[in-house]
Amino acid sequence: MATPLAVNSAASLWGPYKDIWQTVGNALWKRQPEAVHLLDMVLKKHKPDFISLFKNPPKHVQQHEKVQKASMEGVAIQGQQGTRLLPEQLIKEAFVLSDLFDIGELAAVELLLAGEHQQPHFPGLTRGLVAVLLYWDGKRCIANSLKALIQSRRGKTWTLELSPELVSMTTHFTDELMEQGLTYKVLTLVSQIDVNNEFEKLQRERGLGSEKHRKEVSDLIKECRQSLAESLFAWACQSPLGRDDTLLLIGHLERVTVEANGSLDAVNLALLMALLYCFDISFILQSTEERDDMLHHFPLLTERQYIATIHSRLQDSQLWKLPGLQATVRLSWALALRGISQLPDVTALAEFTEADEAMVELAIADNVFLFLTESVVTSENFYQEEFYIRRVHNLITDFLTLMPMKVKQLRNRADEDARMIHMSTQMGNEPPISLRRDLEHLMLLIGELYKRNSFNLELALEYWCPSEPLQTPTVMGSYLGVAHQRPPQRQVVLSKFVRQMGDLLPPTIYIPYLKMLQGLASGPQCAHYCFSLLKVNGSSHVENMQGTGGSPVSWEHFFHSLMLYHEHLRKDLPSADSVQYRHLPSRGITQKEQDGLIAFLQLTSTIITWSENARLALCEHPQWTPVVVILGLLQCSIPPVLKAELLKTLAAFGKSPEIAASLWQSLEYTQILQTVRAPSQRQAIGIEVELNEIESRCEEYPLTRAFCQLLSTLVESSAPSNLGAGLRPPGFDPYLQFLRDSVFLRFRTRAYRRAAEKWEVAEVVLEVFYKLLRDYEPQLEDFVDQFVELQGEEIIAYKPPGFSLMYHLLNESPMLELMLSLLEEGVKQLDTYAPFPGKKHLEKAVEHCLALLNLALQKDNLFMDLLRESQLALIVSPLEQLLQGINPRTKKADNVVNIARCLCHGNTSPELAFESAKILCCISCNSNIQIKLVGDFTHDQSVSQKLMAGFVECLDNEDAEEFVRLEEGSEFEKKVLLIRHETRIHILNLLITSLERNPPNLALYLLGFELKKPVSTTNLQDPGVLGCPRTCLHAILNILEKGTKGRTGPLAVKESPQLAELCYQYEISMLNQMSWLMKTASIELRVTSLNRQRSHTQRLLHLLLDDMPVKPYSDGEGGIEDENRSISGFLHFDAATKVRRKILSILDSVDFSQEIPEPLQLDFFDRAQVEQVIANCEHKNLRGQTVCNVKLLHRVLVAEVNALQGMAAIGQRPLLMEEISTILQYVVERNKLLQCLHAKRHALESWRQLVEIILTACPQDLIQTEDRQLIIRDILQDVHDKILDDEAAQELMPVVAGVVFTLTAHLSQAVRTEQKQPLVLGSREVHSVFLLDASLASPPPVESPVVGFASIGDSSLHIILKKLLDFILKTGGGFQRVRTHLYGSLLYYLQVAQRPDEPDTLETAKKSMWERLTAPEDVFSKLQRENIGIIESYGAALMEVVCRDACDGHEIGRMLALALLDRIVSVDKQQQWLLYLSNSGYLKVLVDSLVDDDRTLQSLLTPQPPLLKALYTYESKMAFLTRVAKIQQGALELLRAGVIVQLAQCQVYDMRPEMDPQGMFGMRDPPVFIPTPADRYRQILLPALQLCQVILTSSMVQHLQAASQVLQFLISHSDTIQAILRCQDVSAGSLQELALLTGIISKAALPGIVSELDVDVNEGSLMELQGHIGRFQRQCLGLLSRFGGSDRLRQFKFQDDNVAADRVSKKDEIELAVQQICANVMEYCQSLMLQSSPTCQHAACLFTPSLSETMNRDGPRPDPQAPVVPYWRLPGLGIIVHLLKQSASDFFSYYDSHRRSVNKLQNVEQLPPDEIKELCQSLLPAGVDKISTAQKYVLARRRLVKLINNGAKLLSLCSFIIETCLFIFWRHLEYYLLHCTPTDSQDALFASRTLLKSRRLQDPFAPDTSLDFRSGLTVVSQHDVDQLQTDSINAFGESLQKKLLDIEGLYSKVRSRHSFIQALVRRIRGLLRRPRN
Repeated sequence: MATPLAVNSAASLWGPYKDIWQTVGNALWKRQPEAVHLLDMVLKKHKPDFISLFKNPPKHVQQHEKVQKASMEGVAIQGQQGTRLLPEQLIKEAFVLSDLFDIGELAAVELLLAGEHQQPHFPGLTRGLVAVLLYWDGKRCIANSLKALIQSRRGKTWTLELSPELVSMTTHFTDELMEQGLTYKVLTLVSQIDVNNEFEKLQRERGLGSEKHRKEVSDLIKECRQSLAESLFAWACQSPLGRDDTLLLIGHLERVTVEANGSLDAVNLALLMALLYCFDISFILQSTEERDDMLHHFPLLTERQYIATIHSRLQDSQLWKLPGLQATVRLSWALALRGISQLPDVTALAEFTEADEAMVELAIADNVFLFLTESVVTSENFYQEEFYIRRVHNLITDFLTLMPMKVKQLRNRADEDARMIHMSTQMGNEPPISLRRDLEHLMLLIGELYKRNSFNLELALEYWCPSEPLQTPTVMGSYLGVAHQRPPQRQVVLSKFVRQMGDLLPPTIYIPYLKMLQGLASGPQCAHYCFSLLKVNGSSHVENMQGTGGSPVSWEHFFHSLMLYHEHLRKDLPSADSVQYRHLPSRGITQKEQDGLIAFLQLTSTIITWSENARLALCEHPQWTPVVVILGLLQCSIPPVLKAELLKTLAAFGKSPEIAASLWQSLEYTQILQTVRAPSQRQAIGIEVELNEIESRCEEYPLTRAFCQLLSTLVESSAPSNLGAGLRPPGFDPYLQFLRDSVFLRFRTRAYRRAAEKWEVAEVVLEVFYKLLRDYEPQLEDFVDQFVELQGEEIIAYKPPGFSLMYHLLNESPMLELMLSLLEEGVKQLDTYAPFPGKKHLEKAVEHCLALLNLALQKDNLFMDLLRESQLALIVSPLEQLLQGINPRTKKADNVVNIARCLCHGNTSPELAFESAKILCCISCNSNIQIKLVGDFTHDQSVSQKLMAGFVECLDNEDAEEFVRLEEGSEFEKKVLLIRHETRIHILNLLITSLERNPPNLALYLLGFELKKPVSTTNLQDPGVLGCPRTCLHAILNILEKGTKGRTGPLAVKESPQLAELCYQYEISMLNQMSWLMKTASIELRVTSLNRQRSHTQRLLHLLLDDMPVKPYSDGEGGIEDENRSISGFLHFDAATKVRRKILSILDSVDFSQEIPEPLQLDFFDRAQVEQVIANCEHKNLRGQTVCNVKLLHRVLVAEVNALQGMAAIGQRPLLMEEISTILQYVVERNKLLQCLHAKRHALESWRQLVEIILTACPQDLIQTEDRQLIIRDILQDVHDKILDDEAAQELMPVVAGVVFTLTAHLSQAVRTEQKQPLVLGSREVHSVFLLDASLASPPPVESPVVGFASIGDSSLHIILKKLLDFILKTGGGFQRVRTHLYGSLLYYLQVAQRPDEPDTLETAKKSMWERLTAPEDVFSKLQRENIGIIESYGAALMEVVCRDACDGHEIGRMLALALLDRIVSVDKQQQWLLYLSNSGYLKVLVDSLVDDDRTLQSLLTPQPPLLKALYTYESKMAFLTRVAKIQQGALELLRAGVIVQLAQCQVYDMRPEMDPQGMFGMRDPPVFIPTPADRYRQILLPALQLCQVILTSSMVQHLQAASQVLQFLISHSDTIQAILRCQDVSAGSLQELALLTGIISKAALPGIVSELDVDVNEGSLMELQGHIGRFQRQCLGLLSRFGGSDRLRQFKFQDDNVAADRVSKKDEIELAVQQICANVMEYCQSLMLQSSPTCQHAACLFTPSLSETMNRDGPRPDPQAPVVPYWRLPGLGIIVHLLKQSASDFFSYYDSHRRSVNKLQNVEQLPPDEIKELCQSLLPAGVDKISTAQKYVLARRRLVKLINNGAKLLSLCSFIIETCLFIFWRHLEYYLLHCTPTDSQDALFASRTLLKSRRLQDPFAPDTSLDFRSGLTVVSQHDVDQLQTDSINAFGESLQKKLLDIEGLYSKVRSRHSFIQALVRRIRGLLRRPRN
């Protein structure tokens, strides 16, 4: 036949087998449902491989030729095109491999190619060596698969609880294999495969590599044999083998031999057990429903032939190689026959069943029990398999129950022998040799079998029968709760056996009987029964012949004997200086007595170790006092072995903390270890002497080990700090010193007869150190010397043991050196991969060393901090630095490398790898050490390679390498899994911490970066490419890759039941994985957006946001889910076609509800204090979660309980401990809750990031505006629904509030952007529609029907508003920060309904009043009205919350609450909120708080201010009050609350800083963020002035009251006011101040107001008031000449120089302010004139009749600091005329620029780019080039609207100034030309008097208020009047008049104040034409 000549690259001898094993594991152990079908296919396909078990493809000539030519012609590889040439070397290796394993040449090539591919997984091995491993690994996989399939069969012994179809499939498949002769094949293979032979073959062909490789190969071969043997065992357990197969098995066992140590090896043990299970009929006794079915298939019961053949074979007298093995098989056969004989209808088999006695005789004659003890039970694999133990247990119990006569016979023979021995010793002869010891062996076997109590089976319980009426029902009674049921016959028989054997016990069996009891007492319940038995035996009325002490096997007898020994030996106690002490005195304990005592002590230890009740009962027994007697004996001279047992017994007693406390004191008192030395004593005594002089000489150290064990137990429950008080300095130190100096430091230099003992000593002493350090927390008092009084002198007390250990570990002490050296030796030994005596103990010792280093590293920071704070003169160094020190043996700094090398043994010693990873993780936090470590790790190439392999191996460690069944696995297996898992986590943490350090760091080395080049230049390769090793990066990627092939993503896993711990962990880890996935998605979106990878971004966005089923790449996943959203779901699309948006499904997977553990119910502890302790034990773990440290809490609580004294405390101790466990349970639950919440918060945070990135960072145009709104709406509604649920955890509120804030902001922006889309206007309208950013277009024209607000619809907006308000109310009183976000959201939401900035095109005024009134309501007003309706429906509850936040709490919260109130009050037409504010007193509170603000604001004016928070809250408050003041009612309320009075009292307004214009610009670098003191002052003053102005404007009814209060404000701050009015510095800020101030003065400082002032009007104060007002008036008029005269231009020039650096917009501000000032002063003049002279005859002349400006301008020019107009002079009318002309010309320039701007706005798109850029720059000074064109247009429009509105304001001011000027000019002309009597006319004197009189009548204050009126009068002469007329005619010429009339036509008529200018011009013209008489 032609063989296929294509090569399988995965190696047909390895790859497919690996897959089989994987599939079998997935189906049977991991229980994956989908694996069942796969398994069926795999089994069908690979059935030949199972049938031909381990058979290799044969060699073939054709293949040989093909391979030989492969270097020239190449070979074809399956699945690849073309052929591949093979190198010569590989061909040679292939032939070698082919010969070595006798496999086909192509198979050898495949193995080598696979080896080459797998090489990176096996660093340091060649492809040939890897091929060897793969060959055997393939065999192992097949063997393991076979074993697993057989284990899953249906059968009589166990079930794996798999699905019936799976069991049927495997049973059917394995039945077919069995029919094909499986047993024969297995037995042949087991015989043929031999590790040594295989190794010889490999050795010859150099097929073995390093020690590790050898170990791996030998392990694989052993595992193959073991699995094959166990396959047969599993088969026999489930269904017995057939006749021929059984005979084959017997034939195999005949030839078996034992190992060197006398025990069977694992393979033969399995085969023996298989045979024993073939004869096992115990299942017949179980009444299961399947039993009858099995009976038919059971050859023992159905086939006579089977029984006959086997029986004759076993009766055969030919000896096996192991007679004991033959005896065992015979015994089990005999018992099977006896079992069958008791069944009904087996008479046919009588000839066989009656031969059972004979068969048992044969077995016993061959020492069956001895063989079972020495070769079966002691075999190292015996206790690892539960069903081995059960089978031997059944064997023994069957013997005892089915063969009672045989047992009796054994006992009789033993009694007989005992008598003979007794007689021989009496006569002095040697005892006869022929004595049999079968009963002894049986007892020893029972003792040995149950001693370990593996798997906690407590099989020994069958030997105890609780229901017999015992004398002490209290102890026994209904212990098992089955007191009144009759126990099974079997149990009665067995318990009788135990009791009867103890009756009249012959001395020869005394020790075996005790050993048997010791075995039977293993287990908590068994120990209790055994305790009771010994107690009952000792009671005096038991009839007993052996003296008065009761039975020798009783507590009474034992403790009585101990007392006697003590009495006896105490007399022999040597005197202190006797030297004979070292030799035993003549009267000692004989060897036999010693053995008996030791046996009884061991029994005692076993019982009290398992049963706490027994421990306490014995200890408290008044006659026995075991602890006292034992301690007494320890002081006597007895052999060390006995002493060791006594100490071990004490250690068992010490397990109870209440006993431990007193034990410490007794230990100290008896001086077992000498801690106090009497001055007279010449020589040391105690254990130290024994160690140095007796044990060292014997080279055996049982006593020292036992003493360390005792201390280890006692230290568990804490060492009392006052130990030894009164005799020596109190403390543990002497014990620690002994352990450290005598035991630990010298353990290496001592000689050991038993090599393993060396490591046992090290392990036990290091364990004590570990416990001491583990329980030590550095406290401040440890670092202060504590003095105690001892015999009248003060001495320093010892420090706690932990302190001393820390001190030794933080110095280069011998102890640290020895630990590091031990560590190094341990690693070296482990690196040999060879077994050696004491290996387990060495590993434990190394683990303790690592754990100690670990603890020291964790505590050294705190320790050193406390040491620095204290005055102790100790020097310590951080341990991480000490570990960097030089190793004295290697002369290199390789300590950390040695620690890291432990990781290479992660598979064999997971604990070492775990501790090692923890230490590395701890050290790696330090950057300097990182660099050094990288050097140490990479210094030696081979070490570097090994370490990398170690790290990778730990990460690669498959958690379920052997598919351990977690739910059924032993505790040990679970623990190992957990340790491996933790190790991986530590390594990952190490990588994470290292990555944060500067390169080169450990992470870069472990992830495979090149350390000598920059990180970014490394090209990472797949393992094996270009010689790149497999690094941690590959391992991590591997972990992440698992499961990605399937379709179950992390989101598909919904929560399992929440309470199961694993699910908790699972849920948390699932949430964390989701969080990172979302964070990654966010980064991906951000990066792709930045790099303009639009299609990629778009794909991601579709994936997350689409709500339509996706056709093209729908994967069959995520079908159409039911749409259960709120109303909004139906607004837009047909809901049936929609699916849930992925971003919402992600949100669904976070469950907002959280189960809270039940509160603690405590009986003993005080709950409040416990809560306090829990709080104190909280710390942040590595993930940043605050959790309670359970271990620490446990220590604190246990210490509390241990501190209790007295019998009551001891009695209640169990209850207290139970309560502690309740508390700890609660804390664990609480921790889980906290971790779960943390994970949920983390997930929500990540989700929030993702949402925010989608909305902010992704290009806006990728999501349509309409979709954008719908997406935001859906998310908002979902998120609200989840958080508003009653179950939702409050801890998630902050994150949700953050999301809501972002979403609302974007919703508001999206809706407003949409509103701005251009609207088509009617033909009558001017096409002036503006698309602006922060604001929307002009309102829609009247004709267009209003549909609703934006594409989202009003109803959706209302739902969102309601949910927002519900959320605010849900936060209740707390959570102000959460509400801060929500207020922000609400503000954004309300912004939607805010009308945008509209450009004032001067067109709107054309509409008539009627048109305006009848216009339909626009969308904005409608939405606003509905919003306020919804808000008011929430009533006072909402008002209360917002008002409270506005008055109190966090600054930002207050500001936002105030802003919200501002917004609501501004749209609240009903004024409900205003009413609430004033009625509930919140408004008053806000007003009153201004006084408090005053103090803080004063501190803000220092040059280096504190935080500016106060300033911002003040501004918010004033803005809100100003808003309130805009409403008439509000202004009244504010006046009532006395707001202006409060402002008048504030002193901050008087603290005006000195302004120096040069200074500010002279600074080298003006401050960036913090404003200058002057600016800060303005920020404080301007709001106050604005408030005054608004109150003056809006208080109609109370105008006089308001004005008088404002006047008072002005007067109380008059210095400041006058300084501002002097206006020495012309800047935008100072002009704003001036504009506001003149506005206030023009309304408040009027003659009529003074009468309103509530001042005691006496002359003095009146004079003062008049003085103030007069001064204000003079200064205001003085301003005119500065800002209205021609001088104004010079001012601006100066201003321009300064502004050059500043923005363009400053110019606009200044211009506006100047016009405002002029307008305000003109208004003031007008008011003064109208108030003081209602008629024309008596005008108050404010201006002299001179039109030349220069006349009054000789003063101020040279000195700008002097007042502009001297107060004795009045300005001339010339200023008015100048201002008139100036304003008229200004008007036209403003008008033109306004028209231009309007035109530009209408055609923005047509503007040249430079102009657009210029417009943008005024709003966005930097980065204009980076924004898109669309955004540029938006900015340009915004700027143009600003310019247009500014222009409109300027035009209105100009028009006002012109009108007022004309009016004043007219009044003055009228007076001067018509009514004035010049001074040089004759009746001037008379005239002036009458005038004065009349003025006085009208206004008592007139002289002062009208300025220096008399001086004005004195000046006017006839000449002046004439001159005035002529000048006026010239000045008021035709051109000016024409201009004015044009203005009226252009502007005033449009604004509807029709012909006011025209009338005035006409009158003035009339006056001037009038001839002067």
